[in-house]
Amino acid sequence: MTIVIHHNPDCGTSRNVLAAIRASGEEPVVIEYLKEGWTRPQLLALFAAAGLTPRTALRTSKSPAEDLGLTDPSVDDDTILAAMLEHPVLVNRPIVASPKGVRLCRPSEAVLELIDAAALGDFRKEDGTPLVAASEG
Repeated sequence: MTIVIHHNPDCGTSRNVLAAIRASGEEPVVIEYLKEGWTRPQLLALFAAAGLTPRTALRTSKSPAEDLGLTDPSVDDDTILAAMLEHPVLVNRPIVASPKGVRLCRPSEAVLELIDAAALGDFRKEDGTPLVAASEG
């Protein structure tokens, strides 16, 4: 099974998701999107597959979204998308694609829908808390 993670190594949630994928027995393709950037078709395809819009995928904390005026409700999706192409940090992360689907894995538990969660055993996040599905927690 091929899994792709659009990853930011400076993000704890992204690191936890990557570690969970690896703990499930998979070695994903890791795309450091802050270095590689995005293309318009790539973002549109990821958003469509994950049921997101540019606005719902917009990272508003620890990003220039507010300074760029993107949090104003009157700003349209095309404007947000253009800003995401110019400033890759505006895309919330991590986004994971697997044969089971595409998800914005925030919170990190969302990755459980995309991997063999049974293979994780007693997997714990960096802070020591167990990674468990919302219905189990």
